[in-house]
Amino acid sequence: MSWLGILSDLMHNTIVFSTALILAALGGLFSERSGIVNIALEGLMIVGAFTSAVVTHFVDQSLGGSPWSPWIGFLVAIVAGLLFSLIHAVATVSFNSDHVVSGVALNFLALGATVYLTKIIFNGAGQTKTLQTVFTKWEIPYLSDIPYIGKAFFTAYPTSYLAIILVFVSYYVLWKTPFGLRLRSVGEHPKASDTMGINVYKMKYIGVMLSGVFAAMGGASIALTTTSNFSHTTISGQGFIALAVLIFGKWNPFGILGAGLFFGIAQALNSLMQVFELTKYVPVDFIFMLPYVLTILVLAGLIGKAIPPKAIGKPYVKGSR
Repeated sequence: MSWLGILSDLMHNTIVFSTALILAALGGLFSERSGIVNIALEGLMIVGAFTSAVVTHFVDQSLGGSPWSPWIGFLVAIVAGLLFSLIHAVATVSFNSDHVVSGVALNFLALGATVYLTKIIFNGAGQTKTLQTVFTKWEIPYLSDIPYIGKAFFTAYPTSYLAIILVFVSYYVLWKTPFGLRLRSVGEHPKASDTMGINVYKMKYIGVMLSGVFAAMGGASIALTTTSNFSHTTISGQGFIALAVLIFGKWNPFGILGAGLFFGIAQALNSLMQVFELTKYVPVDFIFMLPYVLTILVLAGLIGKAIPPKAIGKPYVKGSR
């Protein structure tokens, strides 16, 4: 294979692996812009992956391999993520619980509950059955025929196109609409927002619920594309890397897009090294460590330069001084 072919494969895999990170990080963006720290992105992704895999499996059996099965699973996963995120919203907004503690608790709950339900539904198996119908790659007419570039950028899963579109939609909503201004003001100065007549609690709830929607999309995109099933290793730390993407992207949709692609390259290199059998020279454990080592290095070098919303993580009580 030529170097151009290798580079084309690398960019194609980068987009595939960055999709879930971008979607989950966008979820964290809405939550943290409203002032709620969301460590629970990992758990929300797990719920999304589990729900999409289970629903797609049973819908596929009912409809006899319909191409709509993964879409139905994807939509139900969004609803499940929204509902699960309400636990975090109630704990942090209504009861002023510590955001980090609540998020960590939800991560444990999501993993334990989904693995338990998987064993019940699939007769003691540790994972769901391999899905017969999943998302297939879409080729953009004419553009996908361009040598090398077509495969790299214009042949992708529908969730990848969706993630890129949502980056632009998120930017417009947060920075160009009254709703976005209210959400960001709540995360910067909730007392001033309350004085201006903004319902602070409502905006925080909406921010957290949107994080559940986006993170569930991220988890579902993994189960319905690259793994074709759900197990306890399907997400395996992707939610925490998405948090790094959010911070590295400086709480900005376009920054998240760039950071997501950056971390996606690390995972694409991981895959590429195995394809070209470079594991003969580099221990496979070191290859698997690469994305997480990169996460630590990036955060250690840049977290001090990223300025979060001023009121993030701080409890708000209406009428308090």
